[in-house]
Formats: sequence, structure tokens, C-alpha cells
Amino acid sequence: MANIFKTLILASIALLAVHKPANAQEPFKRGLEQVSFVPEGQWITGVSVSYSQSHQDNYQFLIIENLSGETYTFKVSPMLMFAFKNNLAAGGRFAYSRSKTKLDRASVVLGSDTSYDIDHLYNISQEYYGTAAFRNYISLGKSQRFGFFNEVQLQLGGGQSKIVNGTGDALTGTYERNFKLDVGLTPGIIMFLNNYSAMEVSIGVLGFSYTKTKSITDQIYLADRNAKSANFWINLFSVSFGVAFYL
Repeated sequence: MANIFKTLILASIALLAVHKPANAQEPFKRGLEQVSFVPEGQWITGVSVSYSQSHQDNYQFLIIENLSGETYTFKVSPMLMFAFKNNLAAGGRFAYSRSKTKLDRASVVLGSDTSYDIDHLYNISQEYYGTAAFRNYISLGKSQRFGFFNEVQLQLGGGQSKIVNGTGDALTGTYERNFKLDVGLTPGIIMFLNNYSAMEVSIGVLGFSYTKTKSITDQIYLADRNAKSANFWINLFSVSFGVAFYL
């Protein structure tokens, strides 16, 4: 009788051992539904443009007094991508930006007897970048109008800038050239206006940046500067608005 019980126990263990892997191999399904938000074979093109300009005359803000000057910033960024699979697209974009700041005078007042004066400061710069991008689209439920996207970017570029300060014999100037490498993660929201056009809003939250700068001051003094940074936060200055066309 003991041998019979021993045989039954061993047989039960063997059946459980055979049955357990079969259950473990069954895929777990979360039940999330994903529609074809951007179908395979679509071309995606668009452009984002931004421009800002300001002029100050005896402006005061916190510790800054008697601020007089003007500034402007212009940026344009065309984009071209291709959906090689449903909700997956790859491509690139080009960006060009130009900015100018002319400061006639300003005073930084730290106390009743401590202040610093700045005058005749002029800065002009331009930058250009090429970006390789990969996008993953996610529909908002079963909606074909609203959705999200997550874009991974690899950006290479550079630029030049010129800074001039002072007048007459006290005039001094610095010319800089820089090279920049950026790797970033940019999520965004998309809203289709019709079957072919959409509005996009994106913001950078994760990235690594490397910048190498060479400068020469008064055509005499040479300098090199390297900078590295990594971040994981919402950068409100990187919010981008654009229009895209899905053809």
C-alpha cells in the first residue's frame, strides 16, 4: 500500500511539473486597444516658426534699473518624416535661429551704495542644426483626432556669435564658434484639424547636451570651452508649437 501511495504522489508531481510550464507560456494581455492613428506609408511634413521682439526705454525690474535697448529672436524649423509602420515614423528636421541684443544702458542695483553700470553692449548670433528623429504615436482611446507622440532626437549643429562692448578706445569684442550635440526625448500632443493637417505641441523632458566653443577676443586672446549637461525635468523654454501635414 505504501508503494501505491508513493507512486500516486510521484505521478501527481510529474503532472504538475508538465502542466506548469504550459500555463507560464501563455502571454499576458492587458486588454489595451491601439488604433492605427498614423497608418503605414504616410509622409509627414511641417514647419514651426517663432519670432519675438521687444524694446525697452528706462525699464525697471527688480534690481535692474534704467534699462534701455532692444532684442529680437527668430527661429524656423522644417520637418520631413515617413511612417514605415503603423504609428511609427522616422525622419529628420532642420532648424535655423538668429538673435540680436542691443543694450544701450542698464544699472544693476544691489543696495544703496552698491551698483553696476552696463552700457553699449551688442550681441548677435546665429545657429543651425540637423536632427534625426524617431516617433511613436499613441491614440487617445479610439479617437482619430487627438493623440500623443513620443519623439527621440539626435541633434548636431553649431553656430557663430559676436559680442561687442564699449566705445572708442575702450571698445572690445569677442567672436565665438561652437559645436553642439544633443540627445533628447520629447513627448507631445497632436490634434488633427482634418484628414491631412494637424497642430502639434511638444516639450523636452530628458536630454544630454555637449557643447564645444572656441573664442577669440580682440583678435589676440584665444580660448576653448567645453560644457556637458544632462537633465530630467520639464523645460518650459523648450515648448514648441507647429503645424504638420500628413500626406
